[in-house]
Amino acid sequence: MAKSKVPKRPTRDEFVLEELGNQLTEAYNEKSKIVLTVWGWEETVTGTIVTMDPRTGRVHIQTNEGLVKVPFMDIMEMNYPRY
Repeated sequence: MAKSKVPKRPTRDEFVLEELGNQLTEAYNEKSKIVLTVWGWEETVTGTIVTMDPRTGRVHIQTNEGLVKVPFMDIMEMNYPRY
């Protein structure tokens, strides 16, 4: 059986992941609107973090379209929207 050619998620060191975790926590605490670049997703996710679930490793983002659950390990970048 041939494996599908899905590019592997880039690996990042602990420092990068910790920094991203800190940024997400700050945005969550301040209820800031954020823009996430997610590995393997064509579009960015824009919204506000409502929950960070350590059990499932997912970040729950409230967007205009509804609730989106993003796996933490798939988040490549977090930014603040430019208005």
